Amino acid sequence: MAEQGSGGDDVSRQPVKRSQSTQARATQAHSGQEQSGQKQSGQKQPRNKKSPPKPRPDSAPAQVARLLSMLPYLRSHPQAPVSEVAELFGVSERQVIRDLRVLWFSGLPGLSMGDYIEVDMEGVEGEGVISVSNADYLARPLRLRTDEAVALLVALRTLAEVPGSFERDAIDRAITKLEQAAGEVAERAGAVQVQVDGDAVADVAGTVRSALDDGRRLHLSYWVPARDETTERDVDPMRLVVVDGRLYLEGWCRRAEEVRLFRLDRVAGIKVLDVAAQVPREARPRDLSGGLFQPSADDELVTIRLTRAGRWIADYYPCESAEEIGEDEGLEVKLRVRDRRWIRRLALRLGASGTVIDPPDLAEEIVADAKAALSAYE
Repeated sequence: MAEQGSGGDDVSRQPVKRSQSTQARATQAHSGQEQSGQKQSGQKQPRNKKSPPKPRPDSAPAQVARLLSMLPYLRSHPQAPVSEVAELFGVSERQVIRDLRVLWFSGLPGLSMGDYIEVDMEGVEGEGVISVSNADYLARPLRLRTDEAVALLVALRTLAEVPGSFERDAIDRAITKLEQAAGEVAERAGAVQVQVDGDAVADVAGTVRSALDDGRRLHLSYWVPARDETTERDVDPMRLVVVDGRLYLEGWCRRAEEVRLFRLDRVAGIKVLDVAAQVPREARPRDLSGGLFQPSADDELVTIRLTRAGRWIADYYPCESAEEIGEDEGLEVKLRVRDRRWIRRLALRLGASGTVIDPPDLAEEIVADAKAALSAYE
């Protein structure tokens, strides 16, 4: 469905001591967060059943997930600038400071106030640098559940098969250590196979990896199937990702002035330019956790009536709704479409197993496409 579409010196300053006003600060911080949440919850969000809005940076789930990653980073990067941490985690500096005030009152269950994580808030607010201490228990070895170990092994083995992967030796060492620690559990991971684009895109992936390592701009000759044409464009690479077993380059496209994904097996030509890549500060990698194509409320809503043979559409593509019809296991689905050319090709592919019934003018376009295709055989 792709067509629709990184040590400083020690500081002698002592950590700020908690005074009798500690409880007052905690109460005020908690109250402020509640008020902020109440204000933002009153904002109207676009209706989108399949793509709910992402959690706000100040929501509890987002903050907890961020702190679990931020604390290990801060321990390994003493005196990290607030601005650098904000950019790394994709939030504002004000949000980082809010996170640190929550971290200041955090620790393992059963600990007293003196055992909580220490954050030098004077350094944060005065010099703009972050120093944390009293978090040595984070150095304890990580314990993985069986399902976590299997998932990590599968992911590492998949990464090892990606052409142009960097630190291949490190990946192999990690796999070996995890297999030894997991024992029989490692055999379960062997039962899961993920196929990744291989030799066909190895050269392209290697060139992309070289550009990423050297911070260089790329020139692509890229085939666009929706228009059946090859386009020329300059791209500032951001990362190499695997989605559904296929390799993609994600980068800032100078032609579209947007972040775009380019499937490597559609790259007809690639060249590293002698120009430094300049990805705009506001550019952010796409969240691909929900799949490559993520419908928008602004996309056109199309209704398709499917027979039993066409029911796979509901499993393969994100649908807003799917209703059983008749007694022959038929299905009526509604899905968002960004480009009519894509849905017209899909309708011709479905043939008698699927019929577009709404919008009517789209249905007429598909009938015309079918007649034009048949006339070629006359």
